[in-house]
Amino acid sequence: MTEAGQHESGAGARLLVVDDEPTQREMLTSILERAGYRVSVAADGQEKVRRLEAQHFDLVLTDQKMPGMDGLELLDRARAQIPDLPVVLMTAYGSVSSAVEAMKRGAADYLTKPFERDELLLVLSKVLRHRRLEDEVAALHGVLRDRYRLGGLIGSAPAMQEIFDLVGRVAHTDVPVLIQGESGTGKELVAAAIHEASRRSSGPFVAMNCAAVPETLLESEFFGHERGAFTGAVRARPGRFRQAHGGTIFLDEIGAMRVDLQAKLLRALQDQKIQPLGSTGSVQVDVRILAATGENLEVAIREKRFREDLYYRLNVVPITLPPLRERREDIPLLLDHFLSKATRKFEKEPVGASSELLERLQMYSWPGNVRELENCVERMVLLARSARLTPVDLPPNIRRGTEPGAEVDDLFQLPAAGVRLQELERHLIVQALERTRGALGPAARLLGISYKTLQYRIQKHHISQPGDRDVVPEVSDGP
Repeated sequence: MTEAGQHESGAGARLLVVDDEPTQREMLTSILERAGYRVSVAADGQEKVRRLEAQHFDLVLTDQKMPGMDGLELLDRARAQIPDLPVVLMTAYGSVSSAVEAMKRGAADYLTKPFERDELLLVLSKVLRHRRLEDEVAALHGVLRDRYRLGGLIGSAPAMQEIFDLVGRVAHTDVPVLIQGESGTGKELVAAAIHEASRRSSGPFVAMNCAAVPETLLESEFFGHERGAFTGAVRARPGRFRQAHGGTIFLDEIGAMRVDLQAKLLRALQDQKIQPLGSTGSVQVDVRILAATGENLEVAIREKRFREDLYYRLNVVPITLPPLRERREDIPLLLDHFLSKATRKFEKEPVGASSELLERLQMYSWPGNVRELENCVERMVLLARSARLTPVDLPPNIRRGTEPGAEVDDLFQLPAAGVRLQELERHLIVQALERTRGALGPAARLLGISYKTLQYRIQKHHISQPGDRDVVPEVSDGP
């Protein structure tokens, strides 16, 4: 190793050298400082432990055989204090068993005395380079985690990144937000993320599913009641709005609310006042309202099941969550998250997933969306036969739904009988592309053909030509 290379490898790194022999300490200090390291020394184990507690070091170089506390004990103490601190042990010639034991206990490397100067610098350079790589990987994981997660939401798909951005922009305001999406897409997670990022985060977050409460009890649940307001009202209750005072109330399945109660909700929104059942007066409340629905409220308005004025009051900022089948690129992230979550929940050893399993998961249509995926992962982890999950571990209904060609058979709507074969082929390709939002790789897997074959047939049927009424974005996800 050249002098320049030695200096570069050690530039800025802070080392602690522990050796009970003064001559050895001086020699090591001289070599290491010339190589660019910043060196501190300690004459014994006790002194070294005290220094660890008081200062930051990038690496510890310690002799194995010392009076009082030997190198192996020092190694154990160092790792107990700072688990990721690299420790390199210096052992006497022939002490192979000590070196092996040190590596088992977590030493980063060892040197056998007598060793050459270049050997010393090479080992230290290698250990520090490995440590830097680990730090960079950890930092990158942190960046990715922050970029692709928002509260309990996870997603790298463009649609999810847009939602993350929108949540960040509306959270600091008090405007109502209407969250729309199919069941299981994570509407309550969006509401919770808005609350946590808002100035109301220290206040309560009260969630209420309007479809889960009997219609006759909805008004009492919302606004509370006084004692004796109705049969069975033996004591007064505050209601969800008063419970959420100073915070946020989340009204899930808002479309299930009775029309007459919608009028009272609208007044509460406008006046920030509620009137409990059985009360002659009103109560001032300070709440932010977030609402969610899985149905099309515009259709409900036309059918006179939902008030148009309330809809526009709630729909100041709409957020629409995409179904999982429209963001299949997020499945690897979600799978990793749910595997970790399930292993902790069931106190199981860490479980991994095979590439075959991941491919099957990305082929499935997920009618129950992210909630269904989480339930699937929990079941697989709970019943896992090995540390690596494969398609055999899938629940039977999902396994059947991911057999080659299954989605073509079960989900594609075929045209009327009597069409020509070429028309049928074109029809299936168009539907596959619609299901995968133009991504060719997943569409090819749905159809059970190769990526290149799909490209050829798209050109053959002029599916992606400008002006074609069946045009689909020509987006490639790779061969």
